[in-house]
Amino acid sequence: MPAHHYNTDFFAWTREQSALIRARRWSEIDVEHLAEEVEDMGKNEKRTLESRLEVLLMHLLKWQVQKDRRSNSWRRTIKDQRRRLEKHLSENPSLKAVLVEVVEDVYPSAIVAAANETGLDDEQFPANCPYSVAQILDSDYLPE
Repeated sequence: MPAHHYNTDFFAWTREQSALIRARRWSEIDVEHLAEEVEDMGKNEKRTLESRLEVLLMHLLKWQVQKDRRSNSWRRTIKDQRRRLEKHLSENPSLKAVLVEVVEDVYPSAIVAAANETGLDDEQFPANCPYSVAQILDSDYLPE
C-alpha cells in the first residue's frame, strides 16, 4: 500500500489509516495526525451544538420581542432546531455537560443575529439569556 501524505491527499490518507487500523498495523499509523483528526471530530460536534443553539436562541428572542410578528415559520424553526438538538445530544450525550456553558457562549451572537433580522437594536434584547436550558430544550416552551 503506498503511503499517502496527510497534507497532499487527505482522502487517500484517511482510507490508508483506516486500513492500517483494521489490519492492526499499529507501527505504520500516522499517530499524530490521526489523533489531531479525532480531536477535531469532537470539536465539530461541539460546533454543531453551538450553531443549533444560536439559531434556536435567535428565534426564541424574536418570538419574545416581536409579539406582533410571530409566525408559523418561526414556530417551525424553533421546533425543528429543538428536534435537531435533541437528536444531536442523543448521539453525543457528553455534550449535555457543557450546555450551560455553550448557551452563555453563543447567546451574544444570537442577540446580534436577532437584531440583524428584526432591525432592532441589540439593547432591546435581554443582556443575559433569559431562558434556562430546560426551557430552551422544552418542545412546548415559547417565551411570552
